[in-house]
Amino acid sequence: MAPYNPPLEGRGAKLRLDFNENVSGCSPKVLEVMRESPSRGFVATYPEYSEARRKLGAHLGVDADQVIVGAGTDEVISAVIHAYVDPGDEVIIPSPSFSMFKFYAQLVGGVPRMVPYRGQALSFPTDEIAHAVGSRTRAILIASPNNPTGGVLTAEQAERILQVADGCAVLIDEAYFDFHGQTMLGLLKRWPNLFVARTFSKAYGMAGLRLGVLASQAGNIDVVRKGQSPYGVNSLAIRCALAAIQDTSYVREYVREVLRARAFLYGSFDELGIPYWPSCANFVLFELGAKTKHACIALSDRGILIRDQSANIPGTARVTVGPLAETVRFLAELKGVLNGGP
Repeated sequence: MAPYNPPLEGRGAKLRLDFNENVSGCSPKVLEVMRESPSRGFVATYPEYSEARRKLGAHLGVDADQVIVGAGTDEVISAVIHAYVDPGDEVIIPSPSFSMFKFYAQLVGGVPRMVPYRGQALSFPTDEIAHAVGSRTRAILIASPNNPTGGVLTAEQAERILQVADGCAVLIDEAYFDFHGQTMLGLLKRWPNLFVARTFSKAYGMAGLRLGVLASQAGNIDVVRKGQSPYGVNSLAIRCALAAIQDTSYVREYVREVLRARAFLYGSFDELGIPYWPSCANFVLFELGAKTKHACIALSDRGILIRDQSANIPGTARVTVGPLAETVRFLAELKGVLNGGP
């Protein structure tokens, strides 16, 4: 298997539009928790999760016994795969999508079965996934909104897949839910094979603290917890997450800023004649063709990081959308690069 080596070093001094983080940062309430200087006893004690599961469950609209927490969605995705996938089992993954889906499937000896998004529009391949389900399929991993395409899965599409894959774990990663607002959590009661993951790394601006949440029916959660580390999330991350969900106005305002900037970005791309894919998340996939690699390098030299996606879709790049001022800066530098600047 190929290692996952994201280009994460030396990013702090540049405008980070490459990993879909909240570029404005976390809620002030989170910083207040971190500044409280927890006691020596707090630091020396193993973390407790009962209160977190109850409050995070209530935040998602489910019971405490229907959730687990992990070190980012990475860990909860891994926990599901470890619970249900044996060596040689198939894991269906729409492509392109979150690279860690394939990584964790291979880590347990699973066989990733990649199902391409449809055509130039990169539409969700519902029929193709349904037809791909076979006797060795044990998991289907879907991101909605999807990274890097920005498209979403409808409830009707989800239910069709859940129906034909009744012997599989169907995990829907809703990392970018806050920018779209539609969730599959309401389907949990009807579908015992459904899992829904959320993260605090995107809209909540807590990527450095590493916290993710997984929701499913209580029996599934009992199974997944068997293979999970009992102390995988540190106590400070838990405290910060509970503070973050109380500051709903902060997240709503940040999402409003992103949506306003995203609309501005669309209009600017139209004026520049740059093709792009409409997105339901805080990023936009766009096409520069043969200029893509040069543009990404030149923008980095100018202090702006975006992500070259040519390995997934030739000639494309993905830019994170943050507050409008940062989007304006990105566009100004991009124009300079495309007009022949260094």
